[in-house]
Amino acid sequence: MTDDTDKIVEKLYETYRQELVRWCRSMTGDLQTAEELVQETFLRALIHGALLSELGESQQRAWLYRTMKNLHVDRVRRGRRETTVERISEGMEAAKESEEIHQMELEELLESLPEPEGLLLALRYFQGYNSKQIGELLNLPAGTVRAKLCEARNHLRRLIREVTEI
Repeated sequence: MTDDTDKIVEKLYETYRQELVRWCRSMTGDLQTAEELVQETFLRALIHGALLSELGESQQRAWLYRTMKNLHVDRVRRGRRETTVERISEGMEAAKESEEIHQMELEELLESLPEPEGLLLALRYFQGYNSKQIGELLNLPAGTVRAKLCEARNHLRRLIREVTEI
């Protein structure tokens, strides 16, 4: 990075920092988040100083706004993913508690299925084999395996409905 690009970014910082913080605060609703996003934006400006030096003043300003908006969108998306992962983790913990009981019930249901159906479901959902791999193990075409899996799932659903109605 040259002194010229440093000066350009420094000038942009002095000129647009407060304006960007205000705009970002209105977008995020939080001053601290806004200031963090502005700092990240100017960090990116330092990294892309050569590009900014080739742009006119209005284009530089637009670049700052667009970069900050993109950083905000990325942060929101990341937050949603983290929230989703937390919810899934919580759900998995709750599921683990009742999993042992349900595991025994599921094993009993699978045992009550006709032999090829129980085996197919166990290979697919407990062992993690895909239809092609199951087909190779059982000398069946992958399409036939998928059709038989569909029948087995439907049969299992009927059994579950019968058990839950009792």
